[in-house]
Amino acid sequence: MSGIIRVYKRDEEGTLQFREAWIDEEFNEFVMNHGVVGHQSATEETDAADAEAAERLMDAFAVQCAEDGYAEIPEGEQFWVVAQYALKTKDGTSRDRYLEEKAKDALISHLAWRGLGIVDRSEFSDAKLNIFILTPDVNKAVNAIKVCIRGEDLDFTKLSIGAAAFGETSFKLKHSPKPANSFTL
Repeated sequence: MSGIIRVYKRDEEGTLQFREAWIDEEFNEFVMNHGVVGHQSATEETDAADAEAAERLMDAFAVQCAEDGYAEIPEGEQFWVVAQYALKTKDGTSRDRYLEEKAKDALISHLAWRGLGIVDRSEFSDAKLNIFILTPDVNKAVNAIKVCIRGEDLDFTKLSIGAAAFGETSFKLKHSPKPANSFTL
């Protein structure tokens, strides 16, 4: 069952909660991360004597989550949020590729610790760098992206953000550094 288990549920007040777990093979630990989606999570590590013990902990985690009403959110019920940078050249420069890696690394960490989804991919197209994020909560993801990019000093003034339901192709503008009404990939 290696990999990561990421599950969600709404509590009585309708707040989206998350739990995730993985095996840190470098430190022989089972790691569990949990909290309210959009907020810094709590993390607990448990030593695992060996790979078999770690797998047993993962299995027990999956069973407990199911018993507590947590489940994966299917991709089709999630949303795409795209962090987009305007570039000076059509295909991007070496500096743009550096920005791509720095922004992806920062977003991967920032979003994961808040249960806000995953960075799926990035691409350069038509003088734009697009970083695609699959998330269960658009508004919280947009806010987290803005906080992360500004906090990491990653060209916030060139950042636009668009969002769409999983199967949709037209994105709605959620943030722009200048007045705009539309968002295109």
